[in-house]
Amino acid sequence: KSTFHRFDKFNLKYNPCGQSRLREIFLKQDNLIQGRFLGELTKQVFSDLVASKYQMAEYRISIYGRKQSEWDQLASWIVNNELYSENVVWLIQIPRLYNVYKEMGIVTSFQNILDNIFIPLFEVTVDPDSHPQLHVFLKQVVGLDLVDDESKPERRPTKHMPRPDEWTNVFNPAFSYYAYYCYANLYTLNKLRESKGMSTIKFRPHSGEAGDIDHLAATFLTAHNIAHGINLRKSPVLQYLYYLAQIGLAMSPLSNNSLFLDYHRNPFPMFFLRGLNVSLSTDDPLQIHLTKEPLVEEYSIAASVWKLSSCDLCEIARNSVYQSGFSHALKSHWIGKHYYKRGPDGNDIHKTNVPHIRVEFRDNIWREEMQLVYLGKADIRTDVDK
Repeated sequence: KSTFHRFDKFNLKYNPCGQSRLREIFLKQDNLIQGRFLGELTKQVFSDLVASKYQMAEYRISIYGRKQSEWDQLASWIVNNELYSENVVWLIQIPRLYNVYKEMGIVTSFQNILDNIFIPLFEVTVDPDSHPQLHVFLKQVVGLDLVDDESKPERRPTKHMPRPDEWTNVFNPAFSYYAYYCYANLYTLNKLRESKGMSTIKFRPHSGEAGDIDHLAATFLTAHNIAHGINLRKSPVLQYLYYLAQIGLAMSPLSNNSLFLDYHRNPFPMFFLRGLNVSLSTDDPLQIHLTKEPLVEEYSIAASVWKLSSCDLCEIARNSVYQSGFSHALKSHWIGKHYYKRGPDGNDIHKTNVPHIRVEFRDNIWREEMQLVYLGKADIRTDVDK
């Protein structure tokens, strides 16, 4: 029927004949050539973005939590290869692979993974001179992402779950367990970084691509934005909550089409019509897309299949700026200096190309729904997150 439609088969495409040699040589930064090939490849991608002028990107790169030195290795690769572009910021992907590392004897408990991920971040925040290259790299890091195959069966979390230092069995913790402890550590880290005037890191996991609906409930409580969220179509209550909170959904219909959900069944157009904060994004463009412009592919196919107007496309693009981790100054330049205000006051039609009447309609409907929830007893926020 198709190459993919199962996540494990999709992952095998990166490991021909069951071996990861090609991936280690060409797509890793911690190999025998110190990631020189990947560095050159990344520079070429950066130059393409600069040439296109109006495209920005949030690239993801992995930290596995196997050892604390991973952060310094990654930062030295970024700094030594001079991988900086005004068009690019980075998100850190954390694969949920505790069970694999436990079986290999790399870690003894889940706490080891949390320590390996977060201790270097706290150290560099308290004393930037302790990890100078990491301090430089973190200025470009805007988010933390959780990734893995969500369709894998997992044990449902209960109030009797052991603490991370007590989680010593070979089973992988549930998605919500990962989400909570990543969120809790990140919240504390961000408060510390804020107090020192440093940039903060948002929690923006993959969620709701497949698997249990509990994943979306967990990220509703913990995440700033999420990637995918197509399983919201199965839960009207959660869908309504995501709408009220305006949690960003970066959706990738072409990737979903290859893996989990046929294109014509994708809930993106329904979410967009209902006023959820949705944008279009690419996912695994190396495998999924056919041209040099994967994001343009996503937009053009969505516009053709779902008959989106130019106004719709501009609104989706505006949402993507809101969801992104770029600086306040850049967002002000792109979509207007009052972009953080809700409703028409925050819309600069000369920059966004979205009519005031569209923004006013969205805002009025949202306020009416919020009034139903609050029963008119609480003040509604008049701005959005910067």
